Amino acid sequence: MRPLLLALSSVALLTVASPALAQDEVIRTGGTQYSAADAERSRRTLEALAYATPLPPGAPTADYSLVAWCEALVAGHVATGESLGTTDELDLRLIDLGRAEQVKFRAALDAGRAFQSTEALAEAEAAADGARRMWAPVLTGDQALRNETFGLFFGLPGRCEHAARRISLNITDAPPSLKDVGLE
Repeated sequence: MRPLLLALSSVALLTVASPALAQDEVIRTGGTQYSAADAERSRRTLEALAYATPLPPGAPTADYSLVAWCEALVAGHVATGESLGTTDELDLRLIDLGRAEQVKFRAALDAGRAFQSTEALAEAEAAADGARRMWAPVLTGDQALRNETFGLFFGLPGRCEHAARRISLNITDAPPSLKDVGLE
């Protein structure tokens, strides 16, 4: 009886262990490879969403002017943070991120400048001046106002990033719509 029990136990162990051996390799369920086509599809989808999202009141709608406005808003936020004389790590990180964003927007404006009409350049300067005027009362305000405002600034429309890419590459065709990317 013992040899039969030993044989049946061995067969049962082999039966149970065999599927486990077959599953020792990674099982690919699809979608784990990210191709250039996937990246482009993702970029187009994010751009369509950004352009479909309404801009805040007073924001210019033309790409070049919008980037000038965004750059001025970021510059005001950075200046506000710098005016605090803070040593807080999170504040300093936000200031650094703002500076990097400001540099990116400025580079896009510089790259796209040659492709803009005189009217578009004037509109962009007016938009940037308007954004700077919004920061003026904060920057001349007391420490408490500057500190509170620096902490409340919540970011820019997502369209700023896409507009900066488009003007720096002189992309003049319409951005993709939600329908173009299959979201409508």
